[in-house]
Amino acid sequence: MIVTLWTITLMTILVAVLASQSRLSAQVARAQQQEVANWAALESAVNQAEMDVLLQRMPPPSEETERFDSFSDSLAALGRTPLYRFDGSPLELYYPQQEGIEVRLYDHAGKINLQSLSRPKLRALLERKLGGPRNADQRQIDDLMEAWNDWLDLNDGASANGAELDYYQSLPQPYLPRNGALESVEELLHVRGFAEVFADVNLDAAFTVYGDDDLINLNLATVDAMRLLPGLDDTLIADILRYRAEKEFLGNGDVAQVVPAENMAELRPWLNSRKQTDYYSLLVRALPAAERERADGSQRSAADEADRRAERNPPPASAERRADAGAATLPLPSTAYAEIIHVFSPTDRPRVLKINPYQILPLPEPADRGEDALP
Repeated sequence: MIVTLWTITLMTILVAVLASQSRLSAQVARAQQQEVANWAALESAVNQAEMDVLLQRMPPPSEETERFDSFSDSLAALGRTPLYRFDGSPLELYYPQQEGIEVRLYDHAGKINLQSLSRPKLRALLERKLGGPRNADQRQIDDLMEAWNDWLDLNDGASANGAELDYYQSLPQPYLPRNGALESVEELLHVRGFAEVFADVNLDAAFTVYGDDDLINLNLATVDAMRLLPGLDDTLIADILRYRAEKEFLGNGDVAQVVPAENMAELRPWLNSRKQTDYYSLLVRALPAAERERADGSQRSAADEADRRAERNPPPASAERRADAGAATLPLPSTAYAEIIHVFSPTDRPRVLKINPYQILPLPEPADRGEDALP
């Protein structure tokens, strides 16, 4: 009797273990199947977005252009340059995209070009980040500028307050200076002192190394880039976003309708309101369940919008609450699969220059940064 009971007990345990392993295997298989399906949906959206760019850059059909004296007249009739769709807003593609997948495209004309950035403009950016021309430590900026010059020059001879081969080789994790133009935006952080200055900046959203000059088109500018430009603050950036949602900036005269004269004097050297490039950042992501539910509604009330902002940027906790909680919990930034593509012909597939599977999304509006607003 005892042997029989022990046998039944052992068999019961064995069956339970086998059942648990079977359930675990089934869950793993379902998870892998779902991951493969999600990846296929993202890849499909990437291909559709590439085709969207190609279609947008193709010449319009002849029957459309015959109604206008020129192609520019046809664009004016539309009320907005079609390629300005690629300003980072969530896109509705020409091809039907899978539900729950969000696609964004950014023309690099809306980013600050590090390869073409002049010394005076770099100094202006550093002053902007370090408190403004009046409050910034000019000696610190001089050292940063010397380090920048040494990084770009073609030799290993350090300037008086700069940094060259000897400095970078003495670091705990040594590396070589470029001694040439930057080849990626992340390289900015390798220049002595720049990692501390731009630690809170989404480099991929604010900067580019592709294009011909250091001018920016406000019709396409990212919030991250505009927050670095002299003359702009969060209020003006919000005004610019509202303006370009309805119509485009045709020139500096239109910008001056939004930006006051004293701010415009600082901003004007950075602007080219007709600039476009052949380089785009393509971001694709699967919307989280909460965002998908919000996207399903055709309209969002002001109260819903306030709730959304509060969820992404909760008010700072008091010292007592932080002590009780151990540490303040902040929402994680949203990430997306991203590619930088070069569209060199409307009839050839774009060339992929860079892939980042976990790129942080650019800011949709300046209010999302709250206390981190630049001075």
